[in-house]
Amino acid sequence: MGRYCVAVTGASGAAYARRLVGALCAAGQRVDLLVTAAGFAVLSHELDWDDPRYTGPDGLPGRIQRFFAPGTDAGALRYHPIHDVLDGLASGSVPLDGMVVIPCTMGRVAAIASGRSSDLLERCADVTLKEGRPLLVVPRETPLSLIHLRNLTTLAEAGAIVLPAMPGFYHRPAEVSDIVDFLVAKVLARLGLEQHLLGSWDELRQAPRGEPPAQASGPGNA
Repeated sequence: MGRYCVAVTGASGAAYARRLVGALCAAGQRVDLLVTAAGFAVLSHELDWDDPRYTGPDGLPGRIQRFFAPGTDAGALRYHPIHDVLDGLASGSVPLDGMVVIPCTMGRVAAIASGRSSDLLERCADVTLKEGRPLLVVPRETPLSLIHLRNLTTLAEAGAIVLPAMPGFYHRPAEVSDIVDFLVAKVLARLGLEQHLLGSWDELRQAPRGEPPAQASGPGNA
């Protein structure tokens, strides 16, 4: 069983984070979860974070468990307050197998690229890089300015894996969840983990999910 840190920021794409955490826990991996204040706001805006069924007497940790990884071992998922800079994740002695920032705002990209380490998320990312462990950054922004591109290049040069939230469509997605699974499968693969969310290219060619997209009619489509 491996141990991975997953950090959720305020970029659009909260569904990616929720699916990744659930997939890791279901696969028997241990997950240390970080969520920024803006990340919680996006969880509320894009998903059902505020639904009463996730609340309970066990407070935020229990709510995190029910929201991100229902039905999995409670010990597999641990939430860490992002401002607790004395947390063990701030030290390289904690044996993480990798870290994923998903989705990642351009502000966090800039902070990590500059080595700012102003909170636990940025410090954990800094530690991940200095210890030579996999750091996956999943930015969700478009278009990209030259500042964005330079910061992402700095991260790549420092050893991070830049995996933008760019969906593919060759697997013929029938639902939004298929698009989410496509990206999460890419993340799991880059972590070196077996994934069952997306088949091989040969499997996709032989048994594509969903129906082929309808041929659009109109100028330029003849």
